[in-house]
Amino acid sequence: MRILIVGTLGGQLHTATKIALDRGAKVSQVDTIEQATAHLRAGRGADLLMVDLNLDVQSLIAANEAERITVPVVACGVNVRPEAAAAAIRAGAKEFIPMPPDADLIAAVLEAIADDERPMIARDPSMQAVIELADRIAGSDASVLITGESGSGKEVMARYVHAKSKRAAAPFVSVNCAAIPENLLESELFGHEKGAFTGAVARRVGKFEEADGGTLLLDEISEMDIRLQAKLLRAIQEREIDRVGGTKPVKVNIRILATSNRDLRKAVAEGIFREDLLFRLNVVNLALPPLRERPADILALSEHFAKKYAAANGIEDRPISDSARTQLLAREWTGNVRELENAMHRAVLLASGREITPDAIRMPDGSAFTGSGSSIARLAADAAQTVQADMIGRTVAEVEQDLILNTLDHCLGNRTHAANILGISIRTLRNKLKLYSDQGVDIPAPNQTAGVNVA
Repeated sequence: MRILIVGTLGGQLHTATKIALDRGAKVSQVDTIEQATAHLRAGRGADLLMVDLNLDVQSLIAANEAERITVPVVACGVNVRPEAAAAAIRAGAKEFIPMPPDADLIAAVLEAIADDERPMIARDPSMQAVIELADRIAGSDASVLITGESGSGKEVMARYVHAKSKRAAAPFVSVNCAAIPENLLESELFGHEKGAFTGAVARRVGKFEEADGGTLLLDEISEMDIRLQAKLLRAIQEREIDRVGGTKPVKVNIRILATSNRDLRKAVAEGIFREDLLFRLNVVNLALPPLRERPADILALSEHFAKKYAAANGIEDRPISDSARTQLLAREWTGNVRELENAMHRAVLLASGREITPDAIRMPDGSAFTGSGSSIARLAADAAQTVQADMIGRTVAEVEQDLILNTLDHCLGNRTHAANILGISIRTLRNKLKLYSDQGVDIPAPNQTAGVNVA
């Protein structure tokens, strides 16, 4: 995370800087609001501004907005009157931090404002397969297209790829192509020269140059106007860009990642997305399965969010009850991880006992939270209940034997495939099967299932 400190923070600059550095942030500092805007305009970048309340916070925010520079602002000060802090919030500051700074408070604000603490949590085999592919290609400079439904974790995956790459120490810059008006996106991406258009009061470096040396994420690339796609294609091919109103190209050294929740091949067929651009972006495709097809991730993410929001709200950590787990698995999660996160945040706030129970898991309006339709997750929930009931009163050895034999039956007797699914070596599997055979258990031969030869 990149922090730009504006001003002296009431003499607490050194302390605040040290705390931010200790929390893993990269810190720069300027003295005035004019220098702050110039710093951002020049493409040096920042994910958060910590601004001395003695400066004109409102003017800084207004100057940034005039040039479509969107960076959250936190106001800071020593012995600040409550009305002054409130005025800064009304002017657009996201938060106020009193000085001298408290390390835990700064950490909480950094996480709340930037939300960089989004670990890649994947327990389900379908998601682990995607991560394995991401690990294999992360060290290259190949362009990557990350696809999946809204809320499935595409930006988290993009940050994961960047963190695993050789560019991890360089900037990660994200542009939401769907959130910026068409007539402004070109300037946002490529920058502009002074006087290039009305309101261009100075040279502005775009996201391509800001990401130089690092990674540029083009979020929701499918929403980009097809006329701008041609310029983007050239920038990717030539590794150089033309600022709006510029007279000479500017070389850039970046890796391109892109995301889309739409079928880009269909968009190509419809004539709204360039096929040659798709080929350039889609060197590697990381296709994220929807959450409803990742039942193991539903539970792992639920536990993560429960702990995260318990800590954020100063609430005692509560485990998720078995019945609540079953309810979570039974839902479709059309909003994917984003919907699950909101549901667990509410559950943490509504839970009253020692556990998070089904009555705490509710819709945003407080109504009952129920499953919706059939899905892989619902089937997994039903299977989990059945398996749990079947295991009661049985020994571990008996359950293990059934698991091994059922898996072998599923694999038509193929020992290698069964061992891979079970996560054990082929030697261990063979030893187990010999033990069962010696006990008189019928063991499926290769190409055999449920006692029927299919060879």
